[in-house]
Amino acid sequence: MAGVSVPTVSKVLNGRSDVAEATRARVEQLIQEHGYRRRSAGTTSSPMIDLVFSQFESEWAIQLIGGVKDVARAEGVELVLSECGGGWRPRQEWIESVLNRRPLGAILVFSDLDTDQRAQLEARRIPFVVVDPVGDVAADVPAIGSANWNGGRMATQHLTGLGHRRIAVIGGPVEVLCSRQRVDGYTDALRSAGLTVDPELIRVGDFGVTGGYREALALLRLPDRPTAIFAGNDMQALGIYQAARELGLEIPRDLSVVGYDDLPVAQWVGPTLTTVHQPLRQMAELATRLVLDLARGNTPAALRLDLAVDMRIRASTAPPPPPN
Repeated sequence: MAGVSVPTVSKVLNGRSDVAEATRARVEQLIQEHGYRRRSAGTTSSPMIDLVFSQFESEWAIQLIGGVKDVARAEGVELVLSECGGGWRPRQEWIESVLNRRPLGAILVFSDLDTDQRAQLEARRIPFVVVDPVGDVAADVPAIGSANWNGGRMATQHLTGLGHRRIAVIGGPVEVLCSRQRVDGYTDALRSAGLTVDPELIRVGDFGVTGGYREALALLRLPDRPTAIFAGNDMQALGIYQAARELGLEIPRDLSVVGYDDLPVAQWVGPTLTTVHQPLRQMAELATRLVLDLARGNTPAALRLDLAVDMRIRASTAPPPPPN
């Protein structure tokens, strides 16, 4: 149907680079149109898992890598790390290298696949699992996450319970699902406490220290500054610490701060950071077991799991200062 030889189709299926781009596209289109799936019998996969991040130069990524590594080592499986270069979707070069390596499966962290990329993996019977999806994913896509909405609500309820009424939030990028869910939990907690949701106190960060610092400076310079800030993750909370220091504010006397993730750094900073504990290593372990089950042809009990979160109360939160 493609007008090419069987060896050429085989090269496309195996991710070989020595095929003209137009020919490759024509074969891939036919594979998708006809729902081709590689036969299980007589095919071999490399005993490895591909772990893909949008970027992995962070303590957050290290926690996830550790969870995948522990399960992979116990199963005698090797681990390959890939980075999307800051984007939310793997480059096509990654897809082609995966087709060539033929791993047991792939774990995509904070990433997603487009329709064509997904079809390419499915045609080669390379299963994948998404951890903390960037956006809404199809119901049949295996995914591991956590209760982000509930986490945002818990963090804000902790602050309202201390008596704070002017509470700000610095979320992550708006296109990221977990960020939106945490901010939605924040707004719900404010309304439940009978407080007005002030758009001026809702800021968009980048899940990094720089974004937390930038947005905290703007918030703390307001004429009626917040007495507490909920950071969308621990790294942004560190940026809030820096902004508070520069403005001569003491945490928690002048400003309460709550983070999210409970990275090891949360217990190293002073004052120690009150934060929402997200079970990152457990999420990574479950994703690894799920992708291995799929690779072995087993039917998992569930394709979607959202793990519970809880508060870790430390020294960065206290009742608000008395009015002047």
